[in-house]
Amino acid sequence: MRHSGRKHYDLLLWQQAMLLVKHVYEVTRVFHAEEKFGLISQMRRAAISVPSNIAEGAARQTNKEFIQFLAIARGSLSELDTQFLLAKDLAFTLEQPELANQIDRVFGLLGGLLNSLQNEGRS
Repeated sequence: MRHSGRKHYDLLLWQQAMLLVKHVYEVTRVFHAEEKFGLISQMRRAAISVPSNIAEGAARQTNKEFIQFLAIARGSLSELDTQFLLAKDLAFTLEQPELANQIDRVFGLLGGLLNSLQNEGRS
């Protein structure tokens, strides 16, 4: 991956969120064609929103702004998690342990970074 000194490139959270997007595209590739503008589009947009907001927040001037964008990323991740559960319930996909694990991994990293930044602001 190219590296030009951008802060978000160094964040494990952003790297894992980028991997999550790839997993979502792989999983949704086999959904029914009629879902192209429904669940497929929603899941892909939510997934893309996660690393995008992490990157935008990392480029901001203050931790307060960064926290705000991480909170938006967490909202998009929650949206994706819900959509993934719906896709399984509607039998668009079978169990996808790799995607489920990646969602959990990104949730964990995101929560950890949020806690760290919030604690910095309190000290």
